[in-house]
Amino acid sequence: MRSYYSTIQKLQIAVGEFRGKYAFLNWFKYTLGADQLTVFGEQQMINSGIVFYNRYKALAKHRTPFIRASGQDRVVESARNFSQGFHQAKTADRTPDENYPYSILVIPEGEGYNNTLDHGLCTEFEDAVAYSSIGSEAQQTFLATFLPSVIDRLNRDIPSANLTALDIVNLFDLCPFTTVASLSGAVSPFCFLFSLDEWKHYDYYQSLGKFYGYGAGNPLGPTQGVGYVNELIARLSGEAVSDHTTVNHTLDDSDDTFPLDEALYVDISHDNDMTSIFSALGLYNSTGSLSNTSIQSPDAAGGYSAAWTVPFAGRAYFEKMACAGVDEELVRIVVNNRVIPIQRCGADRLGRCTLAKFVQSMDFAIAGGRWDMCFAQK
Repeated sequence: MRSYYSTIQKLQIAVGEFRGKYAFLNWFKYTLGADQLTVFGEQQMINSGIVFYNRYKALAKHRTPFIRASGQDRVVESARNFSQGFHQAKTADRTPDENYPYSILVIPEGEGYNNTLDHGLCTEFEDAVAYSSIGSEAQQTFLATFLPSVIDRLNRDIPSANLTALDIVNLFDLCPFTTVASLSGAVSPFCFLFSLDEWKHYDYYQSLGKFYGYGAGNPLGPTQGVGYVNELIARLSGEAVSDHTTVNHTLDDSDDTFPLDEALYVDISHDNDMTSIFSALGLYNSTGSLSNTSIQSPDAAGGYSAAWTVPFAGRAYFEKMACAGVDEELVRIVVNNRVIPIQRCGADRLGRCTLAKFVQSMDFAIAGGRWDMCFAQK
């Protein structure tokens, strides 16, 4: 976040007076913190809890979800806000809710902690340039295809600014960040500094960062989501977790901290970890290598886009259902209200697989992904 402050300070020192669409920079002050959940973000999570209750009302009316959160402050606060929304919807449904405020299991983050909601254990993925720089390298290559003209345009508009590539990316970033910092969610004036075509390029720039940084474009990206997928298999099948990657067995081997008989589970994590989990599930296996020199639309990319998969307050539902006329239990996955057909288990026209075929199709996760590549040989 220091970089955003530096860009704004640089502009305000270099330019005597901003005019036209840049005039707001005369009085703008950057005040966002790195671990700060905005009021707008809080409301998004409250809304998410309300939507969850109403979507699963038949299950939720007389039950409390089992909730886990990764240990970062804003993630824990997101879990509390989700709980608040769930509670609001439940009481609006004229249902007593003596269990509120709900218990939240917080899984610590940091070196040495096994945590399926926060990557960090696989040292090759975290530290080795061969893996940790793939996302940023793809982004830098793509920036060279469109950013020079943007730099030229803004430097003509603000002659004394001497804006660099980093400054321009910061100004792009400040559009969504300052929009959600608004109490009303009003669109930030930063958003109007760029054209629609430039925004399409920025959108794809973000997709490259997620895909090659944490998704299938990184040889170790999907492996970071394997532990969570094995927990999901355990919950769906009602059997103990089998995993040798990121699962915290102190927690998961206990019925108190990893129950297998709940109807509703809620896990709050990070966008990067969600990307790895989606990849470990194989949700976007039809997405080939994304071009780093030209834009591929989400449709051309097999449905993959960072904006489609991990927007602010992004969510995924993993549903197990029993349906009339079907002998076996079925599994369906919904990502931000889009049903994502599970590709390797013979999904039907509604995107569902039988539970047995779903589990069978998770052979990558069951085998531990590429966890054997995570630690360099001494």
